[in-house]
Amino acid sequence: MEASLVTAVEGPATRLAFTGGLDAAATARLWPEATRQAQDAGVLTLDLTGLTGLDTAGAVLLLRLERLARETRWHGPPPGPLQAVLDRTRQALAAPPAAAAPSLPALAQLGQATVRRGQDLLSQIGFLGEAVVAGLGTIRRPWRLRLAEVLRHLDEAGLRAFGLTLLLGVLIGVILAFQSSIPMRRFGAQSFIPNLVGISLLRELGPLMAAVILAGRTGSAFAAELGTMTVNEEIDALRIMGIDPVAWLVLPRLLAAILVMPILALLMDLAGLIGMGLVMGSLGFPPVGVVNQLRSAIGLKDLMGGLFKAAVFGLSIGLVGCRAGLSAGRGPRAVGDAATAAVVGGIVSIVVLDGIFSILFFRLGW
Repeated sequence: MEASLVTAVEGPATRLAFTGGLDAAATARLWPEATRQAQDAGVLTLDLTGLTGLDTAGAVLLLRLERLARETRWHGPPPGPLQAVLDRTRQALAAPPAAAAPSLPALAQLGQATVRRGQDLLSQIGFLGEAVVAGLGTIRRPWRLRLAEVLRHLDEAGLRAFGLTLLLGVLIGVILAFQSSIPMRRFGAQSFIPNLVGISLLRELGPLMAAVILAGRTGSAFAAELGTMTVNEEIDALRIMGIDPVAWLVLPRLLAAILVMPILALLMDLAGLIGMGLVMGSLGFPPVGVVNQLRSAIGLKDLMGGLFKAAVFGLSIGLVGCRAGLSAGRGPRAVGDAATAAVVGGIVSIVVLDGIFSILFFRLGW
């Protein structure tokens, strides 16, 4: 039965008689008229004897009318479910708001942040251990490794990044050559520009810039793909079926990142040297002289050290991206947050690793 409202003015009192089922739709329809009558009433009588149904929206309307009138008298509803709904709604509206958590002192906040970072670090170490165990298990059972997935990720992380890598490498070489030619011109040492650019590219900038490209393109893609699977509960489904997500999803991505990073670093080195050669040619230096300077300044250990760093950078970026995806939340922002965490964490990790390698190579005399 559709809800209706009958208004009757009895001297200074106003009677509002509700009949039918007072649900959300009926509440929205009757709300303006009922509140207007309650505001104008000296004494308000709410007659609920004709109600056949009541939900929380209707109960909120009735309690709102009670607050608007200076004096309210109730008739019904009869004891039962309708009265129970009205009582529960009254208790909910009367409950005080939840008190905000007290702010911690500055020292306690520092300790809390430290504990949180420590727990996150332990979680990262645990994920690394899971990846190592899954890798050792794959060595014993190589048929568990999905080669098709490895090739797919090699294409996405490697071949499709070649254009960007070559462009960035040429620009880095040109910029380094031009910027270093300005101070070296003062001392007549422009012929040593290839030495400076070659060592910088092979040891530092080549692997580092290639790692930044991999973190921005591939690390975020790993996190977004695995984060979507986590949000859709596909990861939980794999665990229920007895399939290890680390061995099934993470290992192919890690292997692809490790294999592709030295290639990207090598392309970055070659493109940077080509860009430097173009600048040296514009300054009047012949290609033979540039090549001779490079041969005298850099050696195989410089190249191999840079490629080894690149492989470690690839492992770090893959671990950070996959862990960010697998630890994504369940909300609408989970995938975006996972991709952001993968990029930021990947770049931070490669910078930290690069600093460690710099100290190590210095101590080893490389």
